[in-house]
Amino acid sequence: MRATAVRRTALAASAAALALLATACSGSSDADAKDGKDEKGAANGSSSAPKTPAKALTAAELEKATLAQGDVEATKITKAGPADEVPADGVKVDKEACLPVAHAMYGVAQDGAVATTKRKVIDEPKADGKKSLEDVAKGEGADAFADAFNLTSTSVALHSYEGTAGPDAFAALKKAAAECAGGFTATVAGTSTKVVSMTEEKVTGGDEALAWTVTSENDGTAMPVKLVALRKGGSMATFFAFNLAAAGGGDVKFGLPTAVVAAQDKKLA
Repeated sequence: MRATAVRRTALAASAAALALLATACSGSSDADAKDGKDEKGAANGSSSAPKTPAKALTAAELEKATLAQGDVEATKITKAGPADEVPADGVKVDKEACLPVAHAMYGVAQDGAVATTKRKVIDEPKADGKKSLEDVAKGEGADAFADAFNLTSTSVALHSYEGTAGPDAFAALKKAAAECAGGFTATVAGTSTKVVSMTEEKVTGGDEALAWTVTSENDGTAMPVKLVALRKGGSMATFFAFNLAAAGGGDVKFGLPTAVVAAQDKKLA
């Protein structure tokens, strides 16, 4: 790939990724795995967990259960700032059924939430990287782009819910993901993101866990991101991860942020 093409692709991918994440902070559930089938299934959005009332974690308790620096190896963990906050009424979708998915992508809590914390988890640059950002700026080719930007950034939103609101929120997301697998468009702060597909991935943890590869499209370039939801009792965490090198339309692949999910699951246990 010519250097100019690489820079053009990088710019388009960067714009799409940053527009999506600047405003933002399935696999099977454990019960599904045991039964081999969710009897009610995604069609009605039923949670596989019993809807027993749960005591919501207080703001202080939720803060203690939230990821902190050192919880995930080889990453930098910071608190999300005011610029990362997206109000619920600030997220618009062209298909109302897809709103729970859009909310999860942007870290928005569902009805019944009593407390929320948000974190950004970013991979530390690899010490053995062959190319730097300066190399990419000089136009040293596709390999330079892939090497310099092959880092995953994950926005984590942790919400505490009262009573059955946690399982209800999880069930609503499950139902929405099934209904919106073929795509939808979400708009935040005047910036629209066209999601073309949602593909289920396998993930485990908590009382229930779901994950997807969410693919959006920008100027003909596909950009895959990862979305994970984890519920433990009355608390629900959503993880929205992207890798800029993978967004460049090349051969770079990245997986679910499993280390981040596992670390958050452990702190909720």
